[in-house]
Amino acid sequence: MKKLERRALISLLLALVLFAGLCFFVFRFVKYGGKWATFYGNLNLYSGNALTSGIIFDRHDSVLLQNTEEGPIYNDNYYIRMGTVHAVGDRDGNISTSALAAYRDKLIGYNLITGTYKLKGDNQNITLTLDAEACSMAYQWLSDYEAGSVGVYNYKTGEILCMVSTPGFDPADEDDAEGAAEGAYINRFLSATLTPGSIFKTVTAACAIDNLDWSNFRYTCTGSREVDGEEITCMDAHGDLDLEDALALSCNCAFSVIAEELGGDLLDSYVGQVGLTSSYSIGNIETKEGSFEFPDESRLSLGWAGVGQYNDQLNPCSMMVYMGAVANGGSAPTPRLVAKDFLTEKISIIAESVDLLSGSTADTLKSMMKFNVRAVYGEDNFPGLDIGAKTGTGEVEDKEPNATFAGFLDDPNHPYAFVVCVENGGSGQYVAAPIANAVLQILVENN
Repeated sequence: MKKLERRALISLLLALVLFAGLCFFVFRFVKYGGKWATFYGNLNLYSGNALTSGIIFDRHDSVLLQNTEEGPIYNDNYYIRMGTVHAVGDRDGNISTSALAAYRDKLIGYNLITGTYKLKGDNQNITLTLDAEACSMAYQWLSDYEAGSVGVYNYKTGEILCMVSTPGFDPADEDDAEGAAEGAYINRFLSATLTPGSIFKTVTAACAIDNLDWSNFRYTCTGSREVDGEEITCMDAHGDLDLEDALALSCNCAFSVIAEELGGDLLDSYVGQVGLTSSYSIGNIETKEGSFEFPDESRLSLGWAGVGQYNDQLNPCSMMVYMGAVANGGSAPTPRLVAKDFLTEKISIIAESVDLLSGSTADTLKSMMKFNVRAVYGEDNFPGLDIGAKTGTGEVEDKEPNATFAGFLDDPNHPYAFVVCVENGGSGQYVAAPIANAVLQILVENN
């Protein structure tokens, strides 16, 4: 009897092991089946490293890429190809964050039931949320500089309308792709960080609105402030300031005082709250996390960190989402790059939202950022646009500063948040802001 019991127990254990193994295999099949089926060794799907099926469109149904058995055919406009290469992808799959790489199984038409066999004989095409003309314009402006990125999205629906990174290469020219500049395969908007400069003051200001008696804040700027035997400096002596004036005039001295009052621990917590140290999932694509240090033991370093310097490293996409939250009452949708649902082929207008700010704090900061444009940047520089924004000039050792510009349109018909980053470009106001205007004008006209 005991021998039978042992055998029964062993049989039961073996059955459990087999069942667990089956469950594990099914889980991996469901999760990774698309990758297995679309592996480059499947010669029915590839010509060399290039897919032979599927078309990628922009939001206006312009063909950005058509995969054929003879090879990929890209848009015939050079600037559109250059402006969309990081979003669309290259034939060899070097841009890992592209639609071509992230949605390879969808372009092939893979599903769990039939694998890569298509019952109707049709391939699955992808429509991106991008406006190709706006991407073309962004590339033309950025191409004058060493490197940079432009991102614009709809802060109601989450649709990314413009996503451009430089340096790039022409995906239709194999020689250009093979000789691409260092960093050309990296989408700087999604996968890079940079010293932000004063656009980060919008975060310090929001933290102050939430945690200090900000309406009674006053500071007299003489052009510099001594901290621990060294100086925090401004471009000018700004005089008597309240918080709104300090943000508009981008007073380093005033914001270093605010950073000290807030303290390093609170600022560290706050950058996490507003999503700047998080990674966003854009479909199958993950963005890079930002990183910040706010050392309480060094008043000087804390002061510079509060103005967007020291060791601040910002991901452009996360700043764009934060700008969307400022414009949208404190919450913003997660960005998305694919316009149509793969199952229904209908445009999806429901987006997951993240709460980054309280409604009152967002509205106060939104008003301040619109004041920035009226008082300092000049509404005439953004004709027809109801815009709120902040410039940044991020100092980089032994190089020209990073020129940054971030903000939003306060327009129910065109609810767009944006960020422009020109690495080692110089002034945010004179380099990055005109790029934002040029791209936004096209988006407002086309969409």
